[in-house]
Amino acid sequence: MPRFAANLSMMFQEMPFLERFAAAAEAGFTGVEFLFPYEFDKAEIVRRRAEAGLAQILFNSPPGDWAAGERGSAALPQKRDLFRQQFELALDYAVALANPRIHVMAGIPAPGENSQACESCFVENLRWAGELARPRGITLLIEPLNPVDMPGYFLSSADQAAGILAAVALPHVKLQYDIYHQQMSRGAVADTLRRHFPLIGHIQVAGVPGRNEPDESQEINLPYLFGLIDELGYDGWIGCEYRPRAGTLDGLGWLKSYGIGQGKPK
Repeated sequence: MPRFAANLSMMFQEMPFLERFAAAAEAGFTGVEFLFPYEFDKAEIVRRRAEAGLAQILFNSPPGDWAAGERGSAALPQKRDLFRQQFELALDYAVALANPRIHVMAGIPAPGENSQACESCFVENLRWAGELARPRGITLLIEPLNPVDMPGYFLSSADQAAGILAAVALPHVKLQYDIYHQQMSRGAVADTLRRHFPLIGHIQVAGVPGRNEPDESQEINLPYLFGLIDELGYDGWIGCEYRPRAGTLDGLGWLKSYGIGQGKPK
């Protein structure tokens, strides 16, 4: 049976970020992930999460200037030094928060930039970061993002990610498989889940279209996919990385059969 983590950057936006930990626990979640913790005090995040009794699952490496369109730098040769500075910050937060997974953001190459140079840079940076993360017991993840939501992003398919992971060849550098991005990019979700399952270190979900609740109004057959994920032997978490249509609690009906949306477990 899947274990679901609330993504606190996208869910529970009715309240300030630090208050979302308690809200997620009250809703019945037992784990949380979020995009970027860097504007918040590490000790305060730890305190809020501990008080809520939640497991910490995942966050992303720094994206750079998000408002200016930056989406990471791991695959950008001209930003190799910047990536390493940013990753050291991410690792510092991960250790302090007892966060076991960091999604390493590849970035958006400049128009005309050589794709092979970007791939070589990505592989080199992932090996370097992987060696830093290894003694801390932290898994690194790379995530293909669809070209509709993230035009120009370097990593755009599970097959491309599989090739990069083969080149990195570190067992704790894995694939972050987002069902929403896969469906928006190519479809064939069940096929790619089966084919790339040995590489998967984390799964996320959202509804298509709209990136809202993945309920019965959406085009993905989630009960089938969750059954397949169980059948494949996945024992990790599924991150709920979606934008609620209205109130977060009002949109949790799709999770009630999994014990979420009915209040905190006793």
